[in-house]
Amino acid sequence: MASVLEQRIRAANEQDRKAVIPYLPCGWPDRERFWAEIEAMDAAGADVIEIGVPFSDPVADGPVIEEAVNVCLASGVTLAEIIEGLAARKGRLSAGLVLMGYVNPFMQYGWQRLARDAAKAGVNGLIVPDLPYEEADEVREILCAEGLDLIPLVGLNTSAERMALYAANASGFAYFVSVLGTTGARESLPGEVREGLALARRSFSVPVALGFGIRTPEQARAAGEADAVVVGSALVTHVGQGGGAAEFLRPFLK
Repeated sequence: MASVLEQRIRAANEQDRKAVIPYLPCGWPDRERFWAEIEAMDAAGADVIEIGVPFSDPVADGPVIEEAVNVCLASGVTLAEIIEGLAARKGRLSAGLVLMGYVNPFMQYGWQRLARDAAKAGVNGLIVPDLPYEEADEVREILCAEGLDLIPLVGLNTSAERMALYAANASGFAYFVSVLGTTGARESLPGEVREGLALARRSFSVPVALGFGIRTPEQARAAGEADAVVVGSALVTHVGQGGGAAEFLRPFLK
């Protein structure tokens, strides 16, 4: 049976559109408004919501998200607080829920404890950019036992052979990184993205989401064979400037 995340993305595809996965770090632009924006994006129809777990060394994130994360850290946001916030809203959010964070905070919390508490809070999967494939089996087993997906990240420099390794254990969806670098809105996506996406689509049986660099609905619609698009830095900027996340998201959902 397909996981909740795969079901959410497939349901959007059946509506003849790419699923939309907005990203906000917890605590941005402040702790109270963050949760209001999450609820607003859910009400607007976000298919999956990616919640960033603030960490002081976000190696995959560009300057926009890094700056936002520093604000979240300065306000004292913790992983425990995120899980408590989601638990308080369990059953009220329709979107699939993913925690995006780094190994250090997750290890400090404890993988077993994290899997148990996150599942109870309604989380459906984790994205851990600095978790190497060679060290992922134990984590994947712990998460899988609680019904959580460990989302693989692949990209332009992932060989067909290595992509096949990721695909063999993939659940939920695969995250295709559109650039060789960190997150951040871009005017255009590299030309080789289309070819890389096509390879990913041939390799994975689960949906493939395109992320890093998406800033406009037009970019999202032109995202080749992607089943879903992740919108991060552009949304973080919009919310940071006082705009509502739901109003930003609605054009992507048409």
